Amino acid sequence: MTAKRIMEDGRVRRTIRRLVFEILERNRGADNLVVVGIRERGLALARHLGDVFAEVEGREVPVVALDVAPFRDDRPVGAPSPTAGDVPDLLDRDVILVDDVLYTGRTARAALDAVVRHGRPRTIQLVALVDRGHREYPIQADYVGVRLPTKHRERVVVELSGRLAVHIEE
Repeated sequence: MTAKRIMEDGRVRRTIRRLVFEILERNRGADNLVVVGIRERGLALARHLGDVFAEVEGREVPVVALDVAPFRDDRPVGAPSPTAGDVPDLLDRDVILVDDVLYTGRTARAALDAVVRHGRPRTIQLVALVDRGHREYPIQADYVGVRLPTKHRERVVVELSGRLAVHIEE
């Protein structure tokens, strides 16, 4: 398996910082924001975003984890029904929904279903560090770190612990 490095640590960190400033500009600050990270890698990215929000805004922005597995359309027949989980009430909040890679749109669609189970947000805005195309659902990210056209057989790997990086494996 060959791997091609797309983004090194410094570039990933600058991209995360840029995404935070785009979010702050569109939302006129962070007063009403809740950052919701899709488990697992979306949550890791959400925590990085949260760190930059705290640095820039001088205060914490809530960062919470979202398990979308029970809301996926490919879950086994007879699987338990979706539950509310431990996400706070999102009524009238601006939800920043975070995933590391946007590909088919299936995970994002499941995440939308999971988010609305926790109240009716004012807005839901999708952030993806990497948008690789190939949608199966009409889902579009509001904030994208990098658009990276890929082949179906390729796999995008985002490293979000230690040194940050993005690479493609074939």
